Amino acid sequence: MSKRNLTVAAAVLVAGIGGYAVFLAANTHSVSSGDRPVWTEAAWPFPIDQWGQGWAFQCKAADCGIDVNLYLRPKIGFCNCQTGVADDEELDRVSDIDLIGSESSALGPGRAITVHWMKGRSRGYTVDARSAKSVLSLAFNNRCDVIVATVVAGDKPVAQEQAVLEFLNGDLVLRWAEVVLGL
Repeated sequence: MSKRNLTVAAAVLVAGIGGYAVFLAANTHSVSSGDRPVWTEAAWPFPIDQWGQGWAFQCKAADCGIDVNLYLRPKIGFCNCQTGVADDEELDRVSDIDLIGSESSALGPGRAITVHWMKGRSRGYTVDARSAKSVLSLAFNNRCDVIVATVVAGDKPVAQEQAVLEFLNGDLVLRWAEVVLGL
């Protein structure tokens, strides 16, 4: 084999390995950085409804102190286009709490949140479900489109709000949001 062919073959091999490494890095669904929680993609556990299947993640107790389940999905065209998710009434309307339990009651007033460039709200609720006593609902919007996050984490999912917001503000969710929102 000539030196030129050997050089070309080596370059193709290096490019192929590099491309595969980039592919693996871009398609990993476990997210961790140093002492931050590890979030692993999980199967969507709910029946399909008008909003379709969402994206589920888990953070195990070893990383989050308690098992945390996070459910995300977009609701395209379902947000108040003028104000977004600016108040608790809009958060109540767009939330996915009904996936967890049919009866719910707010634990208190909501809080303003920011996820990347999007503004929204976060609020805790009690629910009447066998799988959870309470949930944390977060919703944030881009114009008329909203992304809804529902957190189930033992008796106090509100305590996980900071870890969830850090995950939502990460690169994986940013890339996903850009795709689902058509940006």
